[in-house]
Amino acid sequence: MGTRNQAFLLVVFFQISLIASQTHNGDFIALKSLKDAWHNTPPGWGQIDPCGENWEGITCTKSRVTFITLSSMGLEGQLTGDISTLSELQTLDLSYNKGLTGSLPSSIGDLKKLTNLILVGCSFSGHIPESIGSLQQLVFLSLNSNRFSGTIPPTIGNLTNLYWLDLADNQLEGPIPFSKGTTPGLDMLVHAKHFHFGKNKLSGPIPPQLFSSNMALIHVLFDSNQLTGSIPSTLVLVQTLEVLRFDRNSLSGSVPSNFNNLTSLHELFLSNNKLSGPMPNLTGLNYLNSLDLSNNSFDTSDVPSWLSTIESLTTLMMEDCRIQGEVPGSLFSLPNLQTVVLRRNLLNGTLDIGTGFSDQLQLIDFQNNFISAFTQRPVLYNFELILVGNPVCEETGQTEKYCTAFEANSSSYMTPPNNCIPAPCSADQVSSPNCQCAFPYTGTLFFRAPSFSNLGNKTYYVTLRQSLIDSIQLHQLAVDSVSLGNPRKNQFDYLELTLELFPSGQDSFNRTVVFEIGFILSNQTFKPPALFGPFYFIADTYKHFSGESLGSQKSTSIGIGIVIGAVVGGVVLLLLFLLFTGIYAHCRKKRAESATEQNPFANWELSKSSGSIPQLKGARFFSFIEVKKYANNFLEANEIGTGGYGKVYRGTLPDGQLIAIKRAERGSTQGGLEFKTEIELLSRVHHKNVVNLIGFCFERGEQMLIYEYITNGNLRDCLSVGKTGINLDWMRRLKLALGAARGLAYLHELACPSIIHRDIKSTNILLDEHLNAKVADFGLSKLASDGEKAHVSTQVKGTMGYLDPEYYMTQQLTEKSDVYSFGVLMLELITARRPLEQGKYIVRVVRVAMDRTKELYNLHEILDQTLELGPKLKGLEKFVDLAMNCVQELGVDRPTMGEVVKVIENIMHLAGLNPNVESTSTSDQTSKGISFGSYDL
Repeated sequence: MGTRNQAFLLVVFFQISLIASQTHNGDFIALKSLKDAWHNTPPGWGQIDPCGENWEGITCTKSRVTFITLSSMGLEGQLTGDISTLSELQTLDLSYNKGLTGSLPSSIGDLKKLTNLILVGCSFSGHIPESIGSLQQLVFLSLNSNRFSGTIPPTIGNLTNLYWLDLADNQLEGPIPFSKGTTPGLDMLVHAKHFHFGKNKLSGPIPPQLFSSNMALIHVLFDSNQLTGSIPSTLVLVQTLEVLRFDRNSLSGSVPSNFNNLTSLHELFLSNNKLSGPMPNLTGLNYLNSLDLSNNSFDTSDVPSWLSTIESLTTLMMEDCRIQGEVPGSLFSLPNLQTVVLRRNLLNGTLDIGTGFSDQLQLIDFQNNFISAFTQRPVLYNFELILVGNPVCEETGQTEKYCTAFEANSSSYMTPPNNCIPAPCSADQVSSPNCQCAFPYTGTLFFRAPSFSNLGNKTYYVTLRQSLIDSIQLHQLAVDSVSLGNPRKNQFDYLELTLELFPSGQDSFNRTVVFEIGFILSNQTFKPPALFGPFYFIADTYKHFSGESLGSQKSTSIGIGIVIGAVVGGVVLLLLFLLFTGIYAHCRKKRAESATEQNPFANWELSKSSGSIPQLKGARFFSFIEVKKYANNFLEANEIGTGGYGKVYRGTLPDGQLIAIKRAERGSTQGGLEFKTEIELLSRVHHKNVVNLIGFCFERGEQMLIYEYITNGNLRDCLSVGKTGINLDWMRRLKLALGAARGLAYLHELACPSIIHRDIKSTNILLDEHLNAKVADFGLSKLASDGEKAHVSTQVKGTMGYLDPEYYMTQQLTEKSDVYSFGVLMLELITARRPLEQGKYIVRVVRVAMDRTKELYNLHEILDQTLELGPKLKGLEKFVDLAMNCVQELGVDRPTMGEVVKVIENIMHLAGLNPNVESTSTSDQTSKGISFGSYDL
């Protein structure tokens, strides 16, 4: 009795907590789903009320979740489709969590109030869903430094409020989308100022339609892609441009003759292309700091005279540009000049730098030219001069320093101690600039186009550090000091800097401060000095939290109140217990006395000896009140499926487990006896490839089935481009086919009596968080007792396209009817086509096109275009043979499901897969997306 009383008290406490909760119920369910899908969530997330208990990283407004900022937490897992339930969400920042994998769920497009979507430096993969174009309020879209693949969604062009678009450092491919007809494109983003697409695999020409005079772009970065064609002359229409990077592509043709109209340009990178024609005339670009035209195929020309007129120039890179003649001494007198690199050209004659050269000059690199002499001047040269590979060194035997190769691409700079002696620290701690040992928040700053090249100039880093300190102080964060160090240029000509921020008043940060620091750096709140140009930050995972998060601080400050509250609450609960016990006992007695034939299950909990009780194995009875509460009053926001039978709702049990509630419409033709039979059937089914029935409700005229909640939707949606973002490669499709086949074989051969599903189709194959296939929806299923093993006479039911023609003609249902449907499903898996599409039946389409004498059976035009054709499709022909055997006209000619399982296992061995290994672990997926569970009725 004591145990039952304790359990009852817990239920009462949970109900009271829900009543007192400050968090919207739908938002709580979504956050609970995220918590279940992620590892390493903040410890404060164990509370019942996210808004009332101040979950770290969660900000609420009037009981609704409006901000999620969880950067640098070491989160692992996937972003579930339940995120779309947070309809008031304005900012989602999950940056710097390398353990976050899988695809973006297409349901993210439901977050209509989202203004900031920031997922920098994670490991998300798969296609960026087209639904992202529905986020009309979006201002910041930062998906850089992930593993996204596929093409840039044209629907991004619908984001008319977009200011910042960063998709750089991914694996995006295909053309740059522009609008045509009703199809949107990037040219529609007239308010955007930042186009960051570098370090991808974009191909094709730069469309002239991409640029117009209406645009406000200041940064256009398409470096390190595979772009071809010429630079469009329309680019010159964007008069606001400050930074332009088209380097490291395969662009060809001439640079537009009116390029010098871009008078606001500060950084111009066109190197490592195939540009030809005359050297561009950049006269008038008076703000130009950095110019890199290296490694192109321009016409042979003298050193351009306009170079000596650009007084703001700091960095000149014109390696391998076919420049000939002598270099004028006036070039070196430009007041801001730091670096001049003219390697591998046709320079000749005498090099005379003169005496009026810039005080900032650091490097002159003229390697591998034809310079025959160098005029020495009686002045001190503080810069590096490299003439290796010129006649002045090779033929004259000169041993001067300038005949030795040297090029500095990094600096040993580190923020010095602030008038103190660095403290000796433990192995895990670092001494701060104020000589205090602590665990710093660390990471790397990447500057994509700095306006300087002298990495040894400490003044730059002092200025940058001070701007960081100012930004942190503005946000009143508990940061003691900031350290910068190890400046270096990487292979993409980005400047990298190591950043360390040290906590104030303690040796480590709490989570709240880490979130805020990460957000300042991820959403560009911090604005570096203009000379550093566009930047992004990649943080290291922070592992040394102080534990003084908002939740723990609160618990410290109100500890006494909690003790008092616990005592008072205990007394109140005891009184409630006594009251509810009496009411509960009375209600049970009344319910037992009023049980009728209309509700034959009302006495299950009271009369365990009744012979009419269904023989259940694992499924439990739920009252209508319970189910209504778990489904949040069956609100429309909780609806996840609908059909002729009724609707399916998402719900949450008191222990936090997510469930799917299949609720029949009132007046459904399914009677109590048939419903009881279905419950008995499903309660006996326990297999990892079959959806698990948790329980049922049969009172107040309701018929409801409660299933486990499957997070990754159904197979049909995964085969539909852009719907879930899940990338189903050939290996995954084989594993899904095997899982579904094993589930069906279990029903046919191991269940006793065997079960004929009667409605096998792609919408009834669900995918769990590991991408395991689960057979679902037994609404049309039939039992086949031993005496009826051959066939069951029944009214024909099923779904057109999957329906066995023999069953349709004879009305004799056998297990081979399921085999036929499974064969259609196999063809759907390899083609991504619906069984009946535009009047064409997939079985006939494949049968007509098949030619077993040709590669891939001549099915290239029919196969799903997202599958990579070629050697990677090992075993596809055997897969097609099996599918066509399954759809033989006569059932006797079809294999059993047990035989189907064995053949698929053999195909997997042929493809180099172990059929006994679970589909995909939640920690190592590279292209998996998560969406709402999808239940077809």
